[in-house]
Amino acid sequence: MSPRKVLTTPPQISPRTRRSRLGHTVPMHSAATSPSPSLRIALIGTRGIPAAYGGFETAVEEVGRRLVARGHRVLVYGRDAGTAGDVHLGMRRVTLPAVRHKALETLSHTALSTAHAVTRARPDAAFVFNAANSPFLPLLRARGIPVALHMDGLEWRRSKWGPRGKAYYRWAESFGVRTADAIIADAPGIAEYYDHQFGVASEMIRYGAPLLDDAPVAGIRALGLEPGEYHLVVARFEPENHVREIVEGYAASAAGKPLVVVGSAPYAADYTAAIDDLAAADDRIRLLGAVYDQDLLDALYHHAFTYLHGHSVGGTNPSLLRAMGAGTAVIAYDVVFNREVLDGHGWYFSDPAQAATAITAAEADADGVARAGAAARTRAADDFTWDAVAEAYEDLALRIARGESFHDSARRAHRRAEEWTG
Repeated sequence: MSPRKVLTTPPQISPRTRRSRLGHTVPMHSAATSPSPSLRIALIGTRGIPAAYGGFETAVEEVGRRLVARGHRVLVYGRDAGTAGDVHLGMRRVTLPAVRHKALETLSHTALSTAHAVTRARPDAAFVFNAANSPFLPLLRARGIPVALHMDGLEWRRSKWGPRGKAYYRWAESFGVRTADAIIADAPGIAEYYDHQFGVASEMIRYGAPLLDDAPVAGIRALGLEPGEYHLVVARFEPENHVREIVEGYAASAAGKPLVVVGSAPYAADYTAAIDDLAAADDRIRLLGAVYDQDLLDALYHHAFTYLHGHSVGGTNPSLLRAMGAGTAVIAYDVVFNREVLDGHGWYFSDPAQAATAITAAEADADGVARAGAAARTRAADDFTWDAVAEAYEDLALRIARGESFHDSARRAHRRAEEWTG
């Protein structure tokens, strides 16, 4: 079978008509001549704001605050009230409970968020994050709330899920493709995956990269570290993030600079124990656990000699972008997603031996490391800006709120038997 062309933009729709969610063509005003309306936009399916956990939460905070600045009313559903008030950076927060279980936490919270959205909030458009939450899309659409689904990475490839969990994620992908008004891919590889498996187009909207020109050194010095004198890893301890391979490779190297590892995993005790054992046998390895102090985390990124990135199943990874925005040279796990983001401005590894070789080579070429870090920062500044990301979300919200669901052809989509090999 010949490969399909990847489509990342919707088909053109006449400015004088629109296609409703029921498939009827109806008159509308031209978007080119009418001012953009103020929308009520709901962001559903994340841990909420203030951002203190992962990429989705950072995206919600950065995009949401910019949508507010553009005149929209933004509602963010979250799981932990914390110390923030009902409004954060102009966004209204709705905090709802969740079942604290890895297989149920996201679904239970999204179920309550959806119920609130359809009965009380009634937004003009909704963004739902995580393909696992696709079962709730029909409830939103039945109440006339158009919805775009952010598909995230290839979650079914994660080893933390057993056979039933993997099967659920694959089903949820298929269901989301058929029920969303639009699907969002955060990397060309993810868009290619959905085109290959389902023959559907995606809205490709990446993440933004925070740009760090400087960061205080007091925080890292309090940890016994010096600027430019350590390697850094920031990741949840899960097999597909290859933290163990990085630590194992570092331990086998002759590196003179210590390895600082930031991260933990609430549901991966055996994997964490293996990393702990490697660190206990090598006093060059420093395990800091989870770091939620954003200023300290920024300083760790900015002052690192290299950043080692082992993520393999997602699309555009926020941790990788943060390192690039800090001007830190990157040694990344060799998958298409990381190569797309780095665009040649980094080194790659596929196993502990290659990680050891890359670390040793980096320490022998400080000038090359500095050049790679500067090039990565330029790439981040030019191609990964939150303003552009927010503009893309606003454009998509306006289109689906007008009924311009370009995704109608996907209602009958089915997964191809031939698996994507990217």
